[in-house]
Amino acid sequence: MLSRLLSRLRTSRLLRVLLALVALAFAGYGLHRNWDGTVAALARLSWWSPAGACAAAMAGAGLMMVAWQRVVAGLGSPFPLGVAARVLFVGQLGKYVPGSVWAYAAMMELGRDHGCPPRRTFSGTSIALVVSLGCAVALAAATLPFTARSVAEQAWYLALVIPVIAVCLHPRVLTWGLNLVLRLARRDLLDEVLPGRALLAAVAWTVSGWLVYGLHAWLVIGDLTGDLSPSAYLLAAGAYAFAWASGLLAAFVPAGVGVREGAMVLVLAPAVGTGNAVVVAVLSRLAFTFTDVAWAGIGFLLGRRAAQASPGEAAETSASTYAAQ
Repeated sequence: MLSRLLSRLRTSRLLRVLLALVALAFAGYGLHRNWDGTVAALARLSWWSPAGACAAAMAGAGLMMVAWQRVVAGLGSPFPLGVAARVLFVGQLGKYVPGSVWAYAAMMELGRDHGCPPRRTFSGTSIALVVSLGCAVALAAATLPFTARSVAEQAWYLALVIPVIAVCLHPRVLTWGLNLVLRLARRDLLDEVLPGRALLAAVAWTVSGWLVYGLHAWLVIGDLTGDLSPSAYLLAAGAYAFAWASGLLAAFVPAGVGVREGAMVLVLAPAVGTGNAVVVAVLSRLAFTFTDVAWAGIGFLLGRRAAQASPGEAAETSASTYAAQ
């Protein structure tokens, strides 16, 4: 089924356009469902906190993109940043469509357009996602016991994910697992083992991304409560990390809509009040939906510019980008 889907995406420009439009429609539907709450939330806030939340979400997503780029480069396909933005962010619009296969399928075909075999895009995306999950759970485990103890006690089992992820990210274990999946899917196997330095670089960029992500909720909490202390930041960063991980694990829900908001309210309500927690959750969804669409637009424009470069110029750019890393 996946092979037929990829074949259709590869040969039909119309299908690609329709998939992008469907993804945007679902993203718009998610905003529509929260529209009244969003308007009410914005009315309670100063201009600087929603603007700062969107800026933090955009910056954090940019750091996550670099982490993904490092992984794919380590597997043998060094994308320039503009191409990486196109493949990652335009493809990720598919996460708003029910069924997690759409984002993967779109990214694999966009990667193929720029010379990256689908097995590398699939593997690089899977690795980056596992790294991000591990970092999110680790951040939540490090902060929630001090900022939301009751939630930490109820979700203690999430900490068990950390050593499992650490073992699975060993380069040889990782390659074996990904090749097993590719073999079952009857796809070509990986021809490169992810170097340890590429994995460490991806972890460093991902941790940086998560720390920046925490700023978006912290700014809104500070605007609502007047508390912009370090402890409020730890609460905000841990709450979003816990909420994102909860939404990701609920894979049947497009983009974790509803699950992520509920998890954020669960963590934040005891500290800032239920009303304020709902405002933070709604603004968080708004900021990240804006980020997804804005980065997809930026990636589309940057990718078109890269595609118009001559093949020799593109190859030279890719090689110099990877060498600089």
